[in-house]
Amino acid sequence: MRMKPSEFKAWRKHLKLTQKDAAHKLGLKSRIIQYYEKGERNGDKFEIPRAIELACYAITLGVERYHGPEPKKSGKKKADVEIV
Repeated sequence: MRMKPSEFKAWRKHLKLTQKDAAHKLGLKSRIIQYYEKGERNGDKFEIPRAIELACYAITLGVERYHGPEPKKSGKKKADVEIV
């Protein structure tokens, strides 16, 4: 089940974000935030994408940027580490 418009608005208000601030954090235009909160655009249903729902969760946890997984370090494995 997708995030509901009321849940999206509650998320934004919980973080004390204006629509403009929420748009900036999510990399969207302010108008899209309005569509998410109304659940419609020009009378048509407008769903909140799963990626936005996950981004909201990440922002709630304090994640502002994601650079992908840590690159694997070459060299010795943990089992190969010498303990002195």
